[in-house]
Amino acid sequence: MKITYYGHSCTLVEENGIRIIIDPFLSGNTNSGISPEDIQVDAVILTHGHADHFGDTIQIAKQNDCPVIAVYELAVYCANQGVKSQGMNIGGRFSFDGFNVKFTQAFHSSSISVGDTWIYAGQPAGILLTIGDKTFYHAGDTSLFGDMRLIGEMNTIDCAALPIGDMLTMGPDDALLAAQWIRTKRVIPVHYDTFPDIAQDSSLFCDRLRQTGVEGYPLKPGESIEI
Repeated sequence: MKITYYGHSCTLVEENGIRIIIDPFLSGNTNSGISPEDIQVDAVILTHGHADHFGDTIQIAKQNDCPVIAVYELAVYCANQGVKSQGMNIGGRFSFDGFNVKFTQAFHSSSISVGDTWIYAGQPAGILLTIGDKTFYHAGDTSLFGDMRLIGEMNTIDCAALPIGDMLTMGPDDALLAAQWIRTKRVIPVHYDTFPDIAQDSSLFCDRLRQTGVEGYPLKPGESIEI
């Protein structure tokens, strides 16, 4: 499985000829290093509806004629924008052509800004994405929560993307504990440095991870790891 980081919380996952992008905040993020026009994928998966995660979802889904997979209310919103969508909900798993997705809890909020109006976008979620025999856990925007232990007990997580930015999500200290609870051996830090209020030293965080026996990857936009 190849995982490429495109800044903020966006990751591209490739395995067995399948390409899936998660939280494609690209054109609005000067740190993404890629244009949405250059994205070729089989599906878009969303953790929640905030603009720094929803990003270029509609454009990417239309140009690839691919589905958006999201919590039910967010999937309905996407369908109303003229794209294919598959609504799911927390705790549910669904098998697609060559991969399967399960949404986990995430403790955050979720809405879409349309002019002066905020549209409810369902619950925020984490994502367990399994392709072949590899599972990638994208925690989404979340605080630390005790049931991360259950996620680790019930799933073999080959790599995880954990937010470290603090203020809006868990910070580095909590993310260190989350890595232990989910029992992964590899972590990509996400959701940091995009804005001044979430500036973090990802290299320091990964150094601290390694002291606990977990490999950390402070990827720059466009960089990848193979697992």
